[in-house]
Amino acid sequence: MALQCGIVGLPNVGKSTLFNCLSNAKAQSANFPFCTIEPNVGVITVPDERLNKLAELIHPQRIVPTTVEIVDIAGLVKGASKGEGLGNKFLANIRETDAILHVLRCFDDENITHVDGSVDPVRDKEIIDAELQIKDLETVDARITKVQKQAQTGGDKQAKLAYDVLVKFKEALEQGKSARTVTFDTKDEQKIAHELFLLTSKPVMYVCNVDEASAVNGNAYVEAVREAVKEENAEILIVAAKIESEIAEFETYEEREMFLGEIGLQESGVSRLIKSAYRLLNLETYLTAGVQEVRAWTYLRGSKAPQCAGVIHTDFEKGFIRAEVIKYDDFIQYGSEAAVKEAGKMSVEGKEYVVQDGDIMHFRFNV
Repeated sequence: MALQCGIVGLPNVGKSTLFNCLSNAKAQSANFPFCTIEPNVGVITVPDERLNKLAELIHPQRIVPTTVEIVDIAGLVKGASKGEGLGNKFLANIRETDAILHVLRCFDDENITHVDGSVDPVRDKEIIDAELQIKDLETVDARITKVQKQAQTGGDKQAKLAYDVLVKFKEALEQGKSARTVTFDTKDEQKIAHELFLLTSKPVMYVCNVDEASAVNGNAYVEAVREAVKEENAEILIVAAKIESEIAEFETYEEREMFLGEIGLQESGVSRLIKSAYRLLNLETYLTAGVQEVRAWTYLRGSKAPQCAGVIHTDFEKGFIRAEVIKYDDFIQYGSEAAVKEAGKMSVEGKEYVVQDGDIMHFRFNV
């Protein structure tokens, strides 16, 4: 399931450093703008302690985690919507992603230049927002020109619906609001809105890149960002990219855990970021568990059993008969599949069953 999160931000805010920590892809990281020109794509393992817990009980031959794709996109500057800097390339790359990780510089360091001369994460956010909104407004205006006549004089209900959706977006964008702030009541409206693929309609998470002293509780910059985005229904994550670089150098799990404990963190920022990116893409995980392998499978939240079976193989979906489902907590409590069955805790589900995150699934099918 190749859904992607794009890492965006102004030059020199720590995007590539963070990407290197995520993927060990070693994207070029330098103290000047545009050191990332082609988007680097990293296929990142999603941390999931449930796999290790199941493996302790089952002793499988292998453990297979699920993954998420992260794209490091070139830094944007003011005027990108008009082609300034690498604007057109940036906008094309971001359009291809499914969600946005917007990195904001929330630390002072006189040795790292800022493209606008001073540290102000709210201003930086607004620069990128404005560029994306300008591009979206161009898209919306072009579409309105196409459907307006049909909507107003042709009696075309679909054109009228599309026109109403476009006008709502236009009003928001002209007020400096992103498309994601606009809500629609009906499924038809939501479908039209989705098919516009507006840049500012993508789900976003703001990643505040802080110094080591602010890694646990944040700082005044983070609070300013929090206040600025409070109406966006967006998540904020605090990460110290410099610390994450140090953590990535440790060879053993024990060394990393000791270092995290010393600075007061229970989990690395990278681990939290990957999990958050996964949620941002509306993804969840079901599990399969046996002596050959314990494995995590990715599916879109809200999917039913046949669609989830199809993640393993299309034949599983075509010939779906039923799904045998064990809740993760029940498996851990009883210790084995046989014990769960004996306790009457395994359920048999049909085609309408909506799979839940952490379900341990066994599919019956016939092709």
